[in-house]
Amino acid sequence: MPRSIIAGVGMYVPENIFTNEDMTKYMDTSDAWIQERTGIKERRFADRTKETTTTMGVEAAKMAIDRAGITPQDIDFIIFATLSPDYYFPGCGVLVQRAMKMKEVGALDVRNQCSGFVYALSVGDQFIRSGTYKNILVIGSEKHSFVLDFNTRSRNISVIFGDGAGAVVLQPTEEENRGIISSHLHSDGTEAEILALYNPGSHANYWKEGLADYEDAELGELYENQAMVDKLQNFPIMDGPAVFKKAAVKFPEVIMEALNKNGYKTSDLSLLIPHQANMRISQFVQQKLHLRDDQVFNNIQKYGNTTAASVPLALCEAWQEGRIKEGDLICLAAFGSGFTWASTLLKW
Repeated sequence: MPRSIIAGVGMYVPENIFTNEDMTKYMDTSDAWIQERTGIKERRFADRTKETTTTMGVEAAKMAIDRAGITPQDIDFIIFATLSPDYYFPGCGVLVQRAMKMKEVGALDVRNQCSGFVYALSVGDQFIRSGTYKNILVIGSEKHSFVLDFNTRSRNISVIFGDGAGAVVLQPTEEENRGIISSHLHSDGTEAEILALYNPGSHANYWKEGLADYEDAELGELYENQAMVDKLQNFPIMDGPAVFKKAAVKFPEVIMEALNKNGYKTSDLSLLIPHQANMRISQFVQQKLHLRDDQVFNNIQKYGNTTAASVPLALCEAWQEGRIKEGDLICLAAFGSGFTWASTLLKW
């Protein structure tokens, strides 16, 4: 059975750098306050009208495809992970196929938020292992800036997120000491509402009372009405301490699951690339697993939390900086809304 290797990596971030000082123009905050709580110094924001989640994903894909030594016409399947698609529907995968003038290949969109790329990578790996496809494009891309509430009331969320994209090309190999070794996927929806964007949506309070006033809403208003806007439900919400508490348990747990299943110890790990959610979370995981600084890669300080894009963006940057070499044992791990969490262990 073939294994999946990452044959090419790519990334794209917008030119517009938005610093913590820039944030102070819109809300009551400070560079020190943001850095202390998140580790973020700046993030990138896409051009409002000229860049989309898909166009950023396309730029990252071009780089990954070129580095894999193939052309867009060689791609035979697309997997696109995002929580901020260009359209409510259709998904970004088909828009990539159109933009890159590919043949009529399958396109799959993954909506697992922060864990989206790791989930997408595991799906691609199964297609490679089964022999179904030979060149799979996996993209994680986000344009958060268009939906953030730039106001003091939402500063705990708005200072965290940034825009960007990362991509990889998966290919098969028969080499035993290369490629994806295993992936581990989990979810627990018990506390789904503490990190979510409630509206617009079709739930009509089925899952949780009081999300908006639907009692006297007209038929067409259940998708979006004034009550949703008044309650700020068209912006993301997050119970930060609760998310941190859950991540502090599940993040190291899923990393150790991957290592233990394959007979490795933390000392064998060449590099951990965690989802860039919060520098404090990454530092907690590093300390709990007793990892050295050179065993963990972080770039949240430059790009903020780019959700599904953060793992492939960090993977690409680590590779470009020479932090990843042939034969290295790499672990990709993520935790986020849902809650979902996942890890992938691979030999470069």
